[in-house]
Amino acid sequence: IVACNKMDTCKWSEDRFNEIVKETNGFIKKVGYNPKAVPFVPISGWHGDNMLEETKNMPWYKGWTKETKSGVSKGKTLLEAIDAIEPPTRPTDKPLRLPLQDVYKIGGIGTVPVGRVETGVIKAGMVVKFAPTNVTTEVKSVEMHHEQIPEGLPGDNVGFNVKNVSIKDIRRGNVCGDSKNDPPMEAASFNAQVIVLNHPGQIGAGYTPVLDCHTAHIACKFSELVEKIDRRTGKVMEASPKFVKSGDAAIVK
Repeated sequence: IVACNKMDTCKWSEDRFNEIVKETNGFIKKVGYNPKAVPFVPISGWHGDNMLEETKNMPWYKGWTKETKSGVSKGKTLLEAIDAIEPPTRPTDKPLRLPLQDVYKIGGIGTVPVGRVETGVIKAGMVVKFAPTNVTTEVKSVEMHHEQIPEGLPGDNVGFNVKNVSIKDIRRGNVCGDSKNDPPMEAASFNAQVIVLNHPGQIGAGYTPVLDCHTAHIACKFSELVEKIDRRTGKVMEASPKFVKSGDAAIVK
């Protein structure tokens, strides 16, 4: 949603609103969104225009329209645009993936890892495996907001008590999965699509950045620059480039 605020400061000008829509459209396209799926709403937060109720100060404004896979939706106010957002489906049918945010040792209970369920379901009695440490254990119970729950679903921030695991065996950044259903595995290397937003000088093979992935924060190395690609279309521009610089996109091993 793009809300164009402070319309009162430009005397509710249609031209100024259209100018901002045009500018923002270009930016939205550049970062990979479809402008047709983005509602543009002229508002005044100070006066409350087009926030909850339709304004009388902008008779030229006929409302916003957005096109998504589920169809076309229309409205006038910012609240209607927020209400038109489709909630994402919870991927409960996929294998369990739960990146650990922290691991606590609680007296009388034991080791309690905590994190958000990304996919799948976690419940008491499950035998789970942590990657990349390959620790396997049984879940005794699952809690959310200090209350025991039968299962944790995608989007839930949960804590779960595990059997016979020391706080030293698992840590933040490990990923928990179901040991019987496609458990997470350690990868020695992987290919990533990288966009260099801003970096002094050039980047070549051997570069050692820090990678933040879910809750993990770890050093890695660019072992090979596979190909340079167009950041908008994904088309290959150069195979095995020697270097990449600010503004470039590349597939990197």
